[in-house]
Amino acid sequence: MTPDDLVEDLLGIAPGSPLAELRRRRPEARAHAQGAYRELLMPEDPGNVSHAERAALALRVALREDDRALAARFRALLEAAGADEAIMLAEDLSDGIMEGRLPALLRYADMVAAKPASVGQDTIDALGAMGLTPRDIVAVTQLVSFVPYQVRLIAGLRAMQGESAA
Repeated sequence: MTPDDLVEDLLGIAPGSPLAELRRRRPEARAHAQGAYRELLMPEDPGNVSHAERAALALRVALREDDRALAARFRALLEAAGADEAIMLAEDLSDGIMEGRLPALLRYADMVAAKPASVGQDTIDALGAMGLTPRDIVAVTQLVSFVPYQVRLIAGLRAMQGESAA
């Protein structure tokens, strides 16, 4: 089950707390962030990129961004789907050479995250050769770019939680 607000659930932000009230001052930002999470990770029509592949990509990026709590949420999605191989592949940050579709998608995620300027037409063509449509490629790229946003939002709210607790 997807929480009404992943960020508040993840941080344990209590309804009515000062931080919850602060977030409710920007309802559009809150709603759009949660909507983007749902649409990028668990769309009704995932196209040619399965929900498990999307969760594996999100897990990989969250680990690269060093947010263990967010990574645990993505890992739980994969565990619930019985996607043990996807977990193993996404958590392998060794940059070892692996063959197959998911490893290629994970390498693409790493490239977008670390060296976006190195993504060229040959990279896009390789994704197309794996059966991804332009819509799928855009969705994967958006997802890989969205997770770092989530990490930074959560980090900022964690800092604010720490300040209010002091």
